[in-house]
Amino acid sequence: MKPGGSVINTTSIQAFEPSEQLVAYAATKAAIANMTKNLAKLAAKQGVRVNAVAPGPVWTPLIPSTMPPEKVRSFGENTLFKRPAQPIELAKLFVFLASADAGYLSGEIFSATGGRTPL
Repeated sequence: MKPGGSVINTTSIQAFEPSEQLVAYAATKAAIANMTKNLAKLAAKQGVRVNAVAPGPVWTPLIPSTMPPEKVRSFGENTLFKRPAQPIELAKLFVFLASADAGYLSGEIFSATGGRTPL
């Protein structure tokens, strides 16, 4: 990657506040958070920034297809907004991190948790 490049990883609130029913998912998201921190140190030598976004509950097609109806109805109620995020609400954070406006940001993990910030 050329100097000025940007790597943006997606981790999760599960990396920092794991649910017992999501052991494997939470562990992989924690590994991505750790990798982000380490890769940022390595990539800085080439002028590349590495950051991550750690969303909380986000409404995607996966939600209703993998959860029982009662869980779907309450999904995201544990946020300050009492609802899950819509993907478009996170998109601007990813665009910002990819832009030159984020030129001094590297090795950071940005929470997008609807107020459930565990960091």
